[in-house]
Amino acid sequence: MKVNEFPNRKISVNNEPYLYFGGTSYLGMASNTEFQKNIFEGLKKWGTFYGSSRNANIKLAIYEEAENYFSNFLGSEDSLTTSSGTLAGKIVIDYLSKTTQKFFHYPKTHPAVLHPNSLSLFLNGKLHPLLQNDISEDIVITVDAILALETQPTSFDFLDAISPQKKITLVIDESHSLGIIGKHGRGIFSSINSNKLNRKILISSLGKAFGISGGIIASDKDFINEISAEPIFISSSGANPAYLEAFLKSNNLYKNQRKQLFNNLDFLENALKPNDNNNNYQFNKKYPVIYSTSDVLHEKLLQNNIIIARFKYPTYESYMNRIVITANHTKNDLKKLSNLIN
Repeated sequence: MKVNEFPNRKISVNNEPYLYFGGTSYLGMASNTEFQKNIFEGLKKWGTFYGSSRNANIKLAIYEEAENYFSNFLGSEDSLTTSSGTLAGKIVIDYLSKTTQKFFHYPKTHPAVLHPNSLSLFLNGKLHPLLQNDISEDIVITVDAILALETQPTSFDFLDAISPQKKITLVIDESHSLGIIGKHGRGIFSSINSNKLNRKILISSLGKAFGISGGIIASDKDFINEISAEPIFISSSGANPAYLEAFLKSNNLYKNQRKQLFNNLDFLENALKPNDNNNNYQFNKKYPVIYSTSDVLHEKLLQNNIIIARFKYPTYESYMNRIVITANHTKNDLKKLSNLIN
Protein backbone atom coordinates (compact mmCIF):
# COMPACT_ATOMS: atom_id res chain seq x y z
CA MET A 1 0.00 0.00 0.00
CA LYS A 2 1.43 3.35 -1.03
CA VAL A 3 0.30 6.66 0.42
CA ASN A 4 1.13 10.20 -0.65
CA GLU A 5 1.28 11.92 2.73
CA PHE A 6 2.37 11.22 6.28
CA PRO A 7 0.25 8.39 7.74
CA ASN A 8 -1.28 10.00 10.81
CA ARG A 9 -4.43 8.56 12.46
CA LYS A 10 -6.15 8.62 9.07
CA ILE A 11 -4.77 7.67 5.67
CA SER A 12 -6.12 7.33 2.15
CA VAL A 13 -5.36 4.24 0.06
CA ASN A 14 -6.65 4.22 -3.52
CA ASN A 15 -8.86 7.19 -2.58
CA GLU A 16 -10.51 5.20 0.20
CA PRO A 17 -10.25 6.45 3.83
CA TYR A 18 -8.83 4.22 6.57
CA LEU A 19 -8.03 4.59 10.24
CA TYR A 20 -4.34 3.94 10.78
CA PHE A 21 -2.96 2.12 13.80
CA GLY A 22 0.64 1.59 12.70
CA GLY A 23 4.04 3.26 12.60
CA THR A 24 6.08 4.35 15.62
CA SER A 25 4.98 7.95 16.20
CA TYR A 26 3.69 7.02 19.65
CA LEU A 27 3.40 10.60 20.91
CA GLY A 28 2.09 11.87 17.59
CA MET A 29 4.90 14.39 17.26
CA ALA A 30 5.59 13.97 13.54
CA SER A 31 2.29 15.57 12.56
CA ASN A 32 1.85 17.87 15.56
CA THR A 33 1.48 21.45 14.29
CA GLU A 34 3.02 23.07 17.38
CA PHE A 35 6.04 20.78 17.14
CA GLN A 36 6.33 21.53 13.42
CA LYS A 37 6.50 25.24 14.26
CA ASN A 38 9.45 24.50 16.54
CA ILE A 39 11.05 22.52 13.71
CA PHE A 40 10.60 25.48 11.33
CA GLU A 41 12.22 27.82 13.86
CA GLY A 42 15.10 25.40 14.23
CA LEU A 43 15.54 25.27 10.45
CA LYS A 44 15.73 29.06 10.30
CA LYS A 45 18.49 29.07 12.90
CA TRP A 46 20.52 26.01 11.91
CA GLY A 47 19.61 25.43 8.26
CA THR A 48 18.24 22.22 6.74
CA PHE A 49 21.42 20.18 7.23
CA TYR A 50 24.94 20.52 8.60
CA GLY A 51 27.31 17.95 7.14
CA SER A 52 30.58 18.80 8.87
CA SER A 53 32.44 16.40 11.17
CA ARG A 54 31.76 16.82 14.88
CA ASN A 55 35.55 17.10 15.31
CA ALA A 56 35.91 20.05 12.93
CA ASN A 57 37.24 23.39 14.19
CA ILE A 58 33.72 24.93 14.01
CA LYS A 59 31.43 23.22 16.52
CA LEU A 60 27.70 23.84 16.86
CA ALA A 61 26.71 24.68 20.43
CA ILE A 62 23.39 22.84 20.09
CA TYR A 63 25.12 19.45 20.20
CA GLU A 64 26.64 20.01 23.64
CA GLU A 65 23.39 21.54 24.89
CA ALA A 66 21.30 18.60 23.69
CA GLU A 67 23.76 15.99 24.93
CA ASN A 68 23.90 17.56 28.39
CA TYR A 69 20.12 17.44 28.47
CA PHE A 70 20.03 13.78 27.45
CA SER A 71 22.65 12.86 30.05
CA ASN A 72 20.52 14.39 32.82
CA PHE A 73 17.30 12.97 31.39
CA LEU A 74 18.66 9.42 31.03
CA GLY A 75 20.64 9.37 34.27
CA SER A 76 23.99 8.78 32.57
CA GLU A 77 27.36 10.44 33.03
CA ASP A 78 27.57 11.47 29.39
CA SER A 79 25.89 11.02 26.02
CA LEU A 80 26.54 11.46 22.31
CA THR A 81 24.05 12.12 19.52
CA THR A 82 24.34 10.48 16.09
CA SER A 83 22.48 10.78 12.81
CA SER A 84 20.43 7.62 13.47
CA GLY A 85 19.77 4.93 16.05
CA THR A 86 21.13 2.26 13.72
CA LEU A 87 24.41 4.16 13.39
CA ALA A 88 24.55 4.51 17.18
CA GLY A 89 24.23 0.73 17.50
CA LYS A 90 26.83 0.04 14.81
CA ILE A 91 29.39 2.41 16.32
CA VAL A 92 29.02 0.82 19.76
CA ILE A 93 29.13 -2.81 18.57
CA ASP A 94 32.08 -2.18 16.22
CA TYR A 95 34.01 -0.48 19.00
CA LEU A 96 33.34 -3.23 21.54
CA SER A 97 34.38 -5.84 18.96
CA LYS A 98 37.94 -4.53 19.12
CA THR A 99 38.45 -5.62 22.71
CA THR A 100 35.80 -8.28 23.38
CA GLN A 101 35.40 -11.66 21.69
CA LYS A 102 32.34 -13.04 23.48
CA PHE A 103 28.98 -11.51 22.56
CA PHE A 104 25.62 -12.75 23.78
CA HIS A 105 22.16 -11.46 22.86
CA TYR A 106 18.71 -11.70 24.33
CA PRO A 107 16.49 -13.66 21.92
CA LYS A 108 15.02 -11.54 19.09
CA THR A 109 17.25 -8.55 19.81
CA HIS A 110 17.18 -5.78 17.19
CA PRO A 111 19.75 -6.23 14.36
CA ALA A 112 21.25 -2.79 15.13
CA VAL A 113 22.94 -4.22 18.25
CA LEU A 114 23.43 -7.80 17.07
CA HIS A 115 27.05 -8.83 16.63
CA PRO A 116 27.47 -11.30 13.71
CA ASN A 117 29.07 -13.90 15.99
CA SER A 118 26.79 -13.33 18.95
CA LEU A 119 25.46 -16.33 20.88
CA SER A 120 21.95 -16.61 22.25
CA LEU A 121 21.72 -15.74 25.94
CA PHE A 122 19.59 -18.84 26.49
CA LEU A 123 19.79 -22.45 25.27
CA ASN A 124 16.71 -24.64 25.64
CA GLY A 125 15.18 -22.12 28.00
CA LYS A 126 18.21 -21.98 30.29
CA LEU A 127 21.08 -19.53 30.60
CA HIS A 128 23.91 -20.34 28.19
CA PRO A 129 26.46 -22.58 30.00
CA LEU A 130 29.36 -20.40 28.78
CA LEU A 131 28.01 -17.68 31.07
CA GLN A 132 28.18 -19.91 34.13
CA ASN A 133 31.72 -21.27 33.97
CA ASP A 134 34.64 -19.94 36.03
CA ILE A 135 36.64 -18.51 33.14
CA SER A 136 37.51 -14.87 33.81
CA GLU A 137 36.71 -12.86 30.68
CA ASP A 138 35.02 -9.77 29.27
CA ILE A 139 31.63 -10.33 27.68
CA VAL A 140 29.04 -8.14 25.98
CA ILE A 141 25.30 -8.73 26.31
CA THR A 142 22.93 -6.90 23.97
CA VAL A 143 19.21 -6.60 24.64
CA ASP A 144 16.15 -4.57 23.66
CA ALA A 145 14.52 -2.70 26.54
CA ILE A 146 11.24 -3.99 25.15
CA LEU A 147 11.17 -6.70 22.51
CA ALA A 148 9.42 -6.30 19.18
CA LEU A 149 6.50 -8.59 20.06
CA GLU A 150 6.22 -7.82 23.77
CA THR A 151 4.28 -5.27 25.78
CA GLN A 152 6.31 -5.54 29.01
CA PRO A 153 9.90 -4.32 29.54
CA THR A 154 12.59 -6.99 29.43
CA SER A 155 13.48 -8.58 32.76
CA PHE A 156 17.15 -8.45 33.70
CA ASP A 157 16.93 -11.13 36.40
CA PHE A 158 19.20 -13.29 34.23
CA LEU A 159 22.15 -11.15 35.38
CA ASP A 160 21.96 -12.73 38.83
CA ALA A 161 22.72 -16.18 37.39
CA ILE A 162 25.85 -15.17 35.47
CA SER A 163 29.20 -16.21 36.90
CA PRO A 164 30.95 -13.48 38.95
CA GLN A 165 34.07 -14.21 36.88
CA LYS A 166 32.50 -12.42 33.91
CA LYS A 167 33.04 -8.69 33.36
CA ILE A 168 29.75 -7.72 31.77
CA THR A 169 29.11 -4.84 29.40
CA LEU A 170 25.35 -4.49 28.90
CA VAL A 171 24.12 -2.75 25.75
CA ILE A 172 20.44 -1.74 25.90
CA ASP A 173 18.44 -0.63 22.85
CA GLU A 174 15.77 1.81 24.09
CA SER A 175 14.37 2.77 20.67
CA HIS A 176 10.82 1.63 21.45
CA SER A 177 10.81 2.54 25.15
CA LEU A 178 12.40 6.01 25.29
CA GLY A 179 9.75 8.67 25.69
CA ILE A 180 7.16 6.08 26.80
CA ILE A 181 8.33 3.74 29.56
CA GLY A 182 9.69 4.86 32.93
CA LYS A 183 9.29 8.06 34.89
CA HIS A 184 8.67 10.93 32.44
CA GLY A 185 9.48 8.50 29.62
CA ARG A 186 13.13 8.08 30.60
CA GLY A 187 13.19 4.40 29.68
CA ILE A 188 14.71 1.69 31.85
CA PHE A 189 18.45 2.43 31.55
CA SER A 190 18.77 4.26 34.88
CA SER A 191 16.76 1.58 36.73
CA ILE A 192 19.11 -1.29 35.83
CA ASN A 193 21.46 -1.58 38.79
CA SER A 194 23.45 -4.76 39.28
CA ASN A 195 26.83 -5.36 40.88
CA LYS A 196 27.43 -7.85 38.06
CA LEU A 197 27.79 -5.03 35.54
CA ASN A 198 31.14 -3.59 34.60
CA ARG A 199 29.51 -1.07 32.26
CA LYS A 200 26.10 -0.34 30.79
CA ILE A 201 25.46 1.46 27.51
CA LEU A 202 22.25 2.84 26.08
CA ILE A 203 21.67 3.22 22.37
CA SER A 204 18.42 4.47 20.89
CA SER A 205 16.71 5.99 17.92
CA LEU A 206 15.20 9.42 18.57
CA GLY A 207 12.74 9.02 15.72
CA LYS A 208 10.07 6.97 17.48
CA ALA A 209 8.32 8.70 20.40
CA PHE A 210 10.42 11.88 20.15
CA GLY A 211 9.80 12.30 16.42
CA ILE A 212 13.22 13.67 15.44
CA SER A 213 15.82 12.19 13.12
CA GLY A 214 18.85 11.02 15.07
CA GLY A 215 20.20 8.57 17.57
CA ILE A 216 21.72 8.65 21.05
CA ILE A 217 24.47 6.78 22.90
CA ALA A 218 24.66 7.16 26.69
CA SER A 219 27.13 5.69 29.19
CA ASP A 220 30.03 6.72 31.45
CA LYS A 221 32.30 9.60 30.44
CA ASP A 222 35.27 7.38 29.58
CA PHE A 223 33.26 5.31 27.14
CA ILE A 224 31.66 8.33 25.45
CA ASN A 225 35.09 9.95 25.07
CA GLU A 226 36.37 6.78 23.42
CA ILE A 227 33.39 6.59 21.07
CA SER A 228 33.73 10.25 20.07
CA ALA A 229 37.29 9.48 18.91
CA GLU A 230 36.19 6.57 16.68
CA PRO A 231 36.84 7.11 12.94
CA ILE A 232 33.25 6.23 11.97
CA PHE A 233 31.91 8.89 14.35
CA ILE A 234 34.44 11.51 13.28
CA SER A 235 33.77 10.89 9.59
CA SER A 236 29.97 10.82 9.80
CA SER A 237 27.58 13.76 9.87
CA GLY A 238 25.96 14.63 13.17
CA ALA A 239 22.29 14.60 14.08
CA ASN A 240 20.28 17.37 12.41
CA PRO A 241 20.86 20.44 14.63
CA ALA A 242 17.47 21.97 13.74
CA TYR A 243 15.69 18.92 15.15
CA LEU A 244 17.74 18.99 18.35
CA GLU A 245 16.80 22.67 18.77
CA ALA A 246 13.11 21.80 18.35
CA PHE A 247 13.42 18.89 20.78
CA LEU A 248 14.81 21.13 23.53
CA LYS A 249 12.06 23.70 22.98
CA SER A 250 9.26 21.13 23.16
CA ASN A 251 9.56 19.81 26.70
CA ASN A 252 6.04 20.84 27.75
CA LEU A 253 4.60 19.60 24.47
CA TYR A 254 6.13 16.16 25.02
CA LYS A 255 4.61 16.07 28.51
CA ASN A 256 1.16 16.96 27.19
CA GLN A 257 1.34 14.41 24.36
CA ARG A 258 2.49 11.69 26.74
CA LYS A 259 -0.41 12.50 29.06
CA GLN A 260 -2.84 12.26 26.14
CA LEU A 261 -1.34 8.95 25.06
CA PHE A 262 -1.86 7.39 28.47
CA ASN A 263 -5.39 8.76 28.60
CA ASN A 264 -6.00 6.88 25.37
CA LEU A 265 -4.49 3.70 26.79
CA ASP A 266 -6.67 3.91 29.91
CA PHE A 267 -9.73 4.40 27.70
CA LEU A 268 -8.79 1.41 25.55
CA GLU A 269 -8.24 -0.81 28.58
CA ASN A 270 -11.78 -0.07 29.74
CA ALA A 271 -13.19 -0.58 26.25
CA LEU A 272 -11.59 -4.00 25.66
CA LYS A 273 -13.59 -6.85 27.11
CA PRO A 274 -11.58 -9.16 29.39
CA ASN A 275 -11.21 -12.59 27.85
CA ASP A 276 -8.89 -15.05 29.55
CA ASN A 277 -9.30 -17.47 26.66
CA ASN A 278 -8.15 -14.99 24.03
CA ASN A 279 -4.47 -15.52 23.26
CA ASN A 280 -4.65 -13.73 19.92
CA TYR A 281 -3.30 -10.44 21.23
CA GLN A 282 -1.25 -8.84 24.00
CA PHE A 283 -2.10 -5.48 25.55
CA ASN A 284 -0.62 -3.57 28.47
CA LYS A 285 -2.07 -0.15 29.27
CA LYS A 286 1.42 1.16 30.03
CA TYR A 287 2.62 0.53 26.47
CA PRO A 288 0.97 1.81 23.26
CA VAL A 289 1.05 -1.35 21.17
CA ILE A 290 -1.28 -4.32 20.85
CA TYR A 291 0.52 -7.33 19.42
CA SER A 292 -1.59 -9.84 17.58
CA THR A 293 -0.71 -13.31 16.32
CA SER A 294 -4.04 -13.57 14.50
CA ASP A 295 -4.12 -13.09 10.75
CA VAL A 296 -7.91 -13.36 11.07
CA LEU A 297 -7.97 -10.22 13.24
CA HIS A 298 -5.71 -8.40 10.78
CA GLU A 299 -8.08 -9.24 7.90
CA LYS A 300 -11.15 -8.30 9.94
CA LEU A 301 -9.69 -4.88 10.76
CA LEU A 302 -8.71 -4.32 7.13
CA GLN A 303 -12.21 -5.18 5.92
CA ASN A 304 -13.52 -2.54 8.32
CA ASN A 305 -11.14 0.14 7.04
CA ILE A 306 -8.53 -0.12 9.77
CA ILE A 307 -4.91 -0.61 8.73
CA ILE A 308 -2.32 -1.85 11.21
CA ALA A 309 1.41 -2.47 10.82
CA ARG A 310 2.10 -5.89 9.33
CA PHE A 311 5.51 -6.98 8.08
CA LYS A 312 8.21 -9.63 8.33
CA TYR A 313 10.67 -8.66 11.06
CA PRO A 314 14.32 -9.78 10.54
CA THR A 315 14.58 -11.69 13.85
CA TYR A 316 11.11 -13.31 13.73
CA GLU A 317 9.89 -16.29 11.72
CA SER A 318 6.29 -15.16 11.14
CA TYR A 319 4.63 -11.88 10.23
CA MET A 320 4.33 -9.22 12.89
CA ASN A 321 0.94 -7.60 13.52
CA ARG A 322 1.34 -4.35 15.47
CA ILE A 323 -1.68 -2.27 16.45
CA VAL A 324 -0.15 1.06 17.48
CA ILE A 325 -2.05 3.56 19.60
CA THR A 326 -0.84 7.16 19.46
CA ALA A 327 -1.60 10.37 21.30
CA ASN A 328 -3.44 11.57 18.18
CA HIS A 329 -6.11 8.86 18.12
CA THR A 330 -9.59 9.96 19.17
CA LYS A 331 -11.99 8.17 21.49
CA ASN A 332 -14.14 7.28 18.46
CA ASP A 333 -11.10 5.71 16.79
CA LEU A 334 -10.48 3.61 19.87
CA LYS A 335 -14.16 2.64 20.18
CA LYS A 336 -14.18 1.29 16.63
CA LEU A 337 -10.94 -0.60 17.19
CA SER A 338 -12.02 -2.13 20.51
CA ASN A 339 -15.44 -3.14 19.15
CA LEU A 340 -13.79 -5.09 16.33
CA ILE A 341 -11.26 -6.73 18.65
CA ASN A 342 -14.02 -7.65 21.13
